[in-house]
Order: sequence, then C-alpha cells, then structure tokens
Amino acid sequence: MDRRVATGLILPNRGPMIGATTVPELLDLAAAADASGWDSVWVGDSILAKPRVEALVMLSAIAVRTTRVSLGAACLASTPLRDPILLAHQWASLDHLSGGRTIFVACQGGGPGMGEFDNELANFGVERSSRPRRVEEAIEILRRLWSEDDVDYDGRFASLRGVTIRPRPAQQRIPVWIAANPDLSKARNVATAFGRVARYADGWQVTHTRAADVARAREIIQEHADAIGRTLPAGFEVCVCMNICVDDEREKAFAEAKRFLDAHSRTSYTREFLETWVAAGPPETCAQTLRDYIDAGATSILLRISSFDQRGQFERITESVLPHLP
Repeated sequence: MDRRVATGLILPNRGPMIGATTVPELLDLAAAADASGWDSVWVGDSILAKPRVEALVMLSAIAVRTTRVSLGAACLASTPLRDPILLAHQWASLDHLSGGRTIFVACQGGGPGMGEFDNELANFGVERSSRPRRVEEAIEILRRLWSEDDVDYDGRFASLRGVTIRPRPAQQRIPVWIAANPDLSKARNVATAFGRVARYADGWQVTHTRAADVARAREIIQEHADAIGRTLPAGFEVCVCMNICVDDEREKAFAEAKRFLDAHSRTSYTREFLETWVAAGPPETCAQTLRDYIDAGATSILLRISSFDQRGQFERITESVLPHLP
C-alpha cells in the first residue's frame, strides 16, 4: 500500500434508542476523534426500519463540534426514500456548514425478507424493485444540483424544471461513494451492483465481507469500468465498515459485540456472521483483522464500537489499535 489507510469512527446514533449511549456522549466522542487523529466521523441511517437520531440532523451537530474530520453517513440507506431536491439542499447545506468536509455514500437500504424494511418501503410508497434506479437518479440529480443552476431533469421517478439550490456545497465536488455488498456467487446481482459503482461512484463502501472477497470485488468493479470505458477517479476509495470490540479475552469481546449488535439490529447474529463483521479480541488481534482488509485493498477502514462501554472502548482503540495500522 502506497498511502496511509484512513480511519473513521462510526457513531451509533441508534445507541440512545437501546440504552447504549447518549447524544451528548456521541458528540463528545466526535470531538475526541477530531482531536486524536481519526480521519472521519460517521453516523448510521434509517428512518422507520431501525429508528435512530436522524442522520443529517446528527451530522449537523457533529459538524459544529469538529473542525478537521470528514463527515458522512455509512451509508445513507434512505437514499431511495428521500426527495432528491430536498436531499440535495440538505446535504449542500451540511457541506457548507462543515466547511466542505462531507462524503456522500448512497445506499439502497435493507435486503429482502426483513419485515421492518418492507414496512418502511410500504409507508414511503416505494417498491423494492425501484430502489436501484431511484439511487441512480438521486446521484444524477445531486451532482447536477450541487454544481449547476436552472437544472432540468426527466427521470423515471423524478422530474425537475429550472431548479437551483443555495447555498452551494463548500466543496467544488462532493465525493460520492456507493455502498454495495452483493453475494459474489450471484452473477446477476454482482453485475448490477458493481456495474452501478463503476458507472457512478468515486468510491465503494462494503461491510460484512471477508477480506479475500473485498479484493475480488475491487477487481470486478475495475472490469466493469474498463468495459464501459470509464477511468475510475484517482484515489478511488475502497471503504470497509467493521465493528470492533477490544478485550484481552477474545471470547469476551465477541460476547460483548454480539450483545450490542443484537440489541442494535433487533436480531440474533450467528458467530459465523460476526466473524465477517467484527474485529474482536486483544488490540493486536483486532489490528491484524483490519490489516487483512488493508492488504486486500481497503483505503479506508470505518469502525463502529460494538460495546455498551463506548468511551472506554474508544480510548482503547485509539491508543492500542490505530497505531498498529499502516
């Protein structure tokens, strides 16, 4: 790897809903990350399916408590649910407020068979099958409204006439990443998801995926970009989102991570699944798990503290894990 990996802290803004943390503590953690060398601070996003402090509201509060770190939602799962004009205006204002520190990560939301997501889609009047195109239209509209005046646009789900938003983003071009996590054994899903990344994105975000699969997926994205004649941007990001729990006893770390994540997601995760999603154990063990992803091509590692001891874990990760990363 020829550049230092960027590290990001994902704040669990669902934490106040499950008794894991408070908004003041989350804002204090954001300020601490800003002061202690982390590169970015993130929040989660869901409106009805897994309620939490609303993502853009939370990011606005974080923006005024920080001065240096990049800011984003990892990922904005409600992208296909939100009105793209309103979203463009809100995100441009957030970028303006933060002094140009935002990264936009588009996402189509939860998978099939998850009842809470089905209910969310129904209440927003969004067909599950329409989400991929809604995400694409949102990206097209956001990029134009962030850089052009009097925008006209005709899409399947959105139509604009003479739209101009103010304020403009502070950045000349807000980075747009796409979250995509298809099963690599399903060729059609892979082609659709990674084809979209290759066409639209400045970076790719992924989670609960093994390191070897991250490496292969990055190759597939490049193959799709080559096929359409697109040169991926210099510094194309490969962003891996992980959970982390540090404890000198690895089994205790996994137990605490499971306790937190089961409450956070209202489910019961298997150990096999957690092995692809959690860096757990002593600091060096956690660091080695993360280095495996860096060796596979990750340029950014985002970490959500999977513990009810948010502050204690933050300090231990900052002091004992991050220094072991390249």
